[in-house]
Amino acid sequence: MTQQPFSRPGAIDLSALKRPAPAPSSASSSAAAPGSAGAPAAGGSSYALDVTEDNFQATIEASMTAPVLLAFYSRTRMPESGDLADDLALLSGEFEGRFLVGLVDIDAAPGIAQAMQIPSIPLVVAVLDGRPAPLFQDVVPIEELRAALTQVMQQLTAQGMTGRHQPRSAAVPAEDGVAAEEYVDPRYAPAEDALGAGDYDLAVAEYQKLLAANPADAEAAAGLAMATVLARTSAVDPSSARAAADAAPDDVDAQTLVADLDLLGGDVDAAFARLVDLVRRTSGDDRTAAREHLLGLFAAVGNDDARVLRGRQQLASALF
Repeated sequence: MTQQPFSRPGAIDLSALKRPAPAPSSASSSAAAPGSAGAPAAGGSSYALDVTEDNFQATIEASMTAPVLLAFYSRTRMPESGDLADDLALLSGEFEGRFLVGLVDIDAAPGIAQAMQIPSIPLVVAVLDGRPAPLFQDVVPIEELRAALTQVMQQLTAQGMTGRHQPRSAAVPAEDGVAAEEYVDPRYAPAEDALGAGDYDLAVAEYQKLLAANPADAEAAAGLAMATVLARTSAVDPSSARAAADAAPDDVDAQTLVADLDLLGGDVDAAFARLVDLVRRTSGDDRTAAREHLLGLFAAVGNDDARVLRGRQQLASALF
């Protein structure tokens, strides 16, 4: 395999792949069924599958519904990379469709590795909306893998990405070229429907119901935090809000509103810094309100995010 840096920020170029002639019908055939992303991987969960050059395109297209994690491994060249692939397949069942794991044996499917310009193994690539990005490049214990994946899924949920894959063993076949309907966990459906309709107040109420039933539901907590931010900013004019904040640097409502806008705009560090400074300058009820709002933004981003960890340190310094 050619050793090249992995540097594909956009959609995956599949031009290097040449599809083989259709395999004879037999029990050993690895070709995917028409309209599906392939059958479940042997020994894996119903959210993991062995990826071949036949079903590679369908697997990538599945990332339009929810994330796909491609695990590149070789049991002959590096047995540990195969263990990592097995761990990912196992964990995919625990996450119940939040991501699909595609297991790519680079010895059995060298064309995929060449098309993706894989520099070395092990390598786990996250694909979302057809766009790949390296996620793991080392073998890590399954506990660390589980924690890291939990963090990634929480961040995606906070960004409104809540789709789920159907189990591979029970996927609904596509008909007439139309993709199968994406699987939605019924517990989250009312909140997700409300978000899709732009009814953020209703989404907040639905996420609150989920948390009342299960306070440990991290996905619901992240969803509630983000829905709250969306509800606060849905009818806000950003220019006016920023002008008001500039005119009243110690006004808690004005500053927290702009922090929300910064967060939604992707400038997470700026949102945190604004509120940490507000905590440092204020006291009493104002300081409490600023601190609690900042904690809500931490939850929206994900408590294990490096930016949140830095923000917590800065908040502690501002308080004490």
